[in-house]
Amino acid sequence: MDKRELSEREICSRFITPALQQSGWNLQTQIREERTLTDGRIHVRGSRTRRGPQKRADYVLEYRVNIPVAVVEAKKNEFSVGHGMPQAIEYAEMLQVPFAFSSNGDGFVFHDKTAAPQFDYLNRSRPVIS
Repeated sequence: MDKRELSEREICSRFITPALQQSGWNLQTQIREERTLTDGRIHVRGSRTRRGPQKRADYVLEYRVNIPVAVVEAKKNEFSVGHGMPQAIEYAEMLQVPFAFSSNGDGFVFHDKTAAPQFDYLNRSRPVIS
């Protein structure tokens, strides 16, 4: 099957989660998938209200339980590897964590807000972070 035909969720399960695990992240204790960050904006129209969509990080990586250190934003393979970086940085700022990653299953783009530029990790054999 062509990778570009896979859904974002399939990209996560087939490529991103295994890459994180190969880099030393523990699926049970350090990788949190689909973590809700906000309840969604409240929209008021006259006397009616409704909530907008929730903001969810595709992955939150935790150093220890409830100590997040990074956000990973996944995108479908039809997008570039760094396409999700603005969203990852936004979520990292919301969680007050220093690291943000974006991936489309081909590799990772990394942003460290404590340092200068971001780096591309297109070679999946290199560690994401460890």
